[in-house]
Amino acid sequence: MNTEIIHENTLYAEPIAHLGNFPITNAMLNSWLVLLIVVILAVALRRSLKQVPRGLQNAMEMIVEGFLDLFDSVTGSRKKSLTFAPLVLAFFFFILLNNWSGILPGVGSIGQIVQHGNEKFFIPYFRGGTADLNTTLALATIAVVISHIMGVIAVGWWKYLNKFINIKAILEIPKKFIKDPTILIVNPIKVFVGLIEIISELAKVASLSFRLFGNVFAGEVLLASMSAILAFGLPLPFLFLEILVGLIQALIFAMLVLTYLTINTSQEEH
Repeated sequence: MNTEIIHENTLYAEPIAHLGNFPITNAMLNSWLVLLIVVILAVALRRSLKQVPRGLQNAMEMIVEGFLDLFDSVTGSRKKSLTFAPLVLAFFFFILLNNWSGILPGVGSIGQIVQHGNEKFFIPYFRGGTADLNTTLALATIAVVISHIMGVIAVGWWKYLNKFINIKAILEIPKKFIKDPTILIVNPIKVFVGLIEIISELAKVASLSFRLFGNVFAGEVLLASMSAILAFGLPLPFLFLEILVGLIQALIFAMLVLTYLTINTSQEEH
C-alpha cells in the first residue's frame, strides 16, 4: 500500500471546506485573512489619528505622501491623485500583503491530508491569494470596470460610449459628405478604432491578471524547488527575491490601474 503523501503546487486553489455547495479554497481563506488585517489596521490607524503624527501614523503619512508624488507624475494633477489614491492604494496594500503572505512560515505547510483512492494528498489551509488566477482575475476585472465607471462620470455617457461604439462618426457621414468627401474614409476608420478599443479593454483584464498570477505562482514553485534541493540556507536568497518581486508586482498593478483611471477620465482630445 502506498503511504507516500503527495504535496504539489497546483495551478488552481484547493478547496478545504464547503458552505453548502459553495467551496472555500485555501487562497480564498488567505485573502479573507489579509482583508481582515487591512481593515483592522485601517480602523486602528483612524482611531489613533493625532494633529502631530507619531509612530505608525507618521510612517503611513510619509508613505502616502510619497505615493501621491508618484501618482502626480501619472495624473499630472494633485486633485486627480487625491481622487484616485484611496482606490489605487487599496489595491496596492491588498495585493502586497497577499503576495508576501505566501512566504510566511506555516502558509503552504500547515494543512490537512486527504485520501483519494490509494493516494494521499496534502492540502494546505492557507495559500497566497494572488497565486490563484481567480483572485487576480477578479482584481483585474474590478479595476477595469471601475475605470470605466469613473470615465462615464467624468466625461459623460454619450462621449464615453462613442469612444468604443462610434455612433457619432456614423451619423456625421451623411451630414458632412458633400462638404468633405474624405469623411467616407476617415469616419469608418474611427469606428474600426473604437472596436479595437473594446478588444484592448479585454486585453487589460488578461494582462493584469496573468502578469500578477504568473509572477507569484512562479515564486511559489521556485521556493518549493529550492527547499526540495536543500531546506536549510538555499531558499533564503530566493525568499528575499520574492519579497522584492511581491512589492514590485503590487506597485506595477497599482500604477497600471492609476494609468487606466487617468486615461479613461480624460477628454478624448487630451
